[in-house]
Amino acid sequence: MPAERLLPTTEATDLVALAREIAREELAPLAAEYEEAERFPREQFRLLGKAGLLGLPYPERWGGGEVPYEVYLQVLEEIATAWMSVGIGLSVHTMSCFALAHHGTDAQRDRWLPTMLEGDLLGAYALSESQAGSDAAALSTRAHRDGDVYVVNGTKAWVTHGGQADFYTTMVRTGDDAISCLLVDGTTPGLSAAPPERKMGLTGSTTAQLIFADARVDADRLIGAEGQGLKIALASLSSGRLGIAACSVGLAQAALDEAIAYAKDRTQFGRPIIDFQGVEFMLADMAAAVESARAMYLDAARRRDRGLPFQRQASIAKLVATDAAMRVTTDAVQVLGGAGYTRDFPVERYMREAKVPQIFEGTNQIQRIVIARELRRV
Repeated sequence: MPAERLLPTTEATDLVALAREIAREELAPLAAEYEEAERFPREQFRLLGKAGLLGLPYPERWGGGEVPYEVYLQVLEEIATAWMSVGIGLSVHTMSCFALAHHGTDAQRDRWLPTMLEGDLLGAYALSESQAGSDAAALSTRAHRDGDVYVVNGTKAWVTHGGQADFYTTMVRTGDDAISCLLVDGTTPGLSAAPPERKMGLTGSTTAQLIFADARVDADRLIGAEGQGLKIALASLSSGRLGIAACSVGLAQAALDEAIAYAKDRTQFGRPIIDFQGVEFMLADMAAAVESARAMYLDAARRRDRGLPFQRQASIAKLVATDAAMRVTTDAVQVLGGAGYTRDFPVERYMREAKVPQIFEGTNQIQRIVIARELRRV
């Protein structure tokens, strides 16, 4: 059941309708098969690129769609409703382009950004390490300057698209107190990926460590100045959290749709179970959670589009939406009863997929810290 959209222009309405059509016709039929086989959907990302959906919030000058974040996030929700791994992948790719788009020079953008936005390349974001997750400033991967290159050594952890991406927006330590951002080509000698992590959900989305062993990265791939990396990383995450919120709403919407359809069809004591108050109240609470979470991410996106501070609202949206997705998918399994616990229905997969959004892009405990710190400044 598609969510009602209140979009700012006819063009935006048509764009979201295109995304919904692609999601329904091209993505949804493959999702269960690919997730079961832990198969990475690279061709599906190429399809999104050809449709113009890989660079929506970035300038037309470099091949982007130059659409408001409010519109981009609703496109993202449509994709995630059909296939969460692809939705998350689109969000990660968009975040991976952020550093170059917002902090690169025009020469750097002219050189790399068009192929990143038009679908030829797929990106990844390499910030976390085994001992530097929520504490991003503790990262230990180092890069030292050697003439016209940086020599990089260290290991990045929990990299979405690790080993699959064509480029990695990578945060490295270039001095004792300096973290910098490098745009690393995926074919760089000395760069390799460990075997993919074995995850409970999002199994179609490859997550792996990246290993840098004297990897030589051209110095002209430094984005911003040395020492600006942490600032760039945190700015990227603020926008990326909105992407995770939108994906989580899409996942929750898919679970709600499945639960409603099942409750209308399943009969007990001579009538559909949706007619029983215990079920209809549960569905009503699920719908309220989905609508509330959607309103939160749209409010934060509109603030971003107007140039207003939105970091607190982004953290709230991420917190509310991911917690809602976990609750709604769990309740969807309950509505389906024993059937919901089997792989014959998608809600058990939705429930597994709903857990990790509460963890990545900053755990929900970290979001509460961010929100509280912002409140102190009010």
